[in-house]
Amino acid sequence: MFNYMNAIKWIAKPRLQLLLVGFLIGNLIAVFLTALPPSSPYYYPKYYTYHEMKASIGVKLHALQTVPQNIALKPITSNVTLTDETGINGGFFWNGDLLSIAVVNDQPLKGQQEDYGSGWYNIDVPKGTLVWDEITRRFTVQVVQDAHELKVTDKQHYWAQGGISMSLQDDSHWEVQAISEDMPAFDEKRLRSGVVYDNKQTIWLIVTDTPSTAEQFRKAVVEMVGRGNVVDGVFLDGDGSSQMKSMQKQLKGDSREVYQMLALKQK
Repeated sequence: MFNYMNAIKWIAKPRLQLLLVGFLIGNLIAVFLTALPPSSPYYYPKYYTYHEMKASIGVKLHALQTVPQNIALKPITSNVTLTDETGINGGFFWNGDLLSIAVVNDQPLKGQQEDYGSGWYNIDVPKGTLVWDEITRRFTVQVVQDAHELKVTDKQHYWAQGGISMSLQDDSHWEVQAISEDMPAFDEKRLRSGVVYDNKQTIWLIVTDTPSTAEQFRKAVVEMVGRGNVVDGVFLDGDGSSQMKSMQKQLKGDSREVYQMLALKQK
């Protein structure tokens, strides 16, 4: 027969009391987290640092710094700020078609290899593409028109994000290169986005809400990112498509939908 007095004495022991309380608290926390909306800060990825920087020319940069292994290229049909992701907008698009390379392990984000608008091509002309080689653990910027041309150690271990070359180590010729890659609104003051890496092979996802020319945005990046240790990168889609979502900052551009983003992996 069950002995209630022994059970009460058992529960009354201090060590067992602590175990029981810990169990109950753990379950309450689990229920609490399950009930949280996706916008809660508990859902944001770890292992990134948010920076807000103002260059000497007045351009304010908002940047998410992380490691390349923490990047996930994703197709979306939404404003970045309305997703459950942390990150920024990706490459160029038109009517839902991706006009910039967006490839993970030799697979475009939408459709199949060589499909138009899938993320397999930089449409029209060869353009700067940021490539992370998972085997060598090194970034490069490669000017290519399609993903077949990308040079990596293993086609099953890389990702690539197309845009327009920033040519951050070539101040004399970067303008000619960017214009040859059909940089839109080159001399107009627009919102801007970009993705760059520094000499420690960390990656910076950058958006400015200061209307800037391409030259002004590039100058701000060179001056402020990585304390002057930035190596190279690419301009991403800009103007109303310049969007960011993080726990610290949300920038919605002109509220338009975009179709691809660089997100941080959920931890």
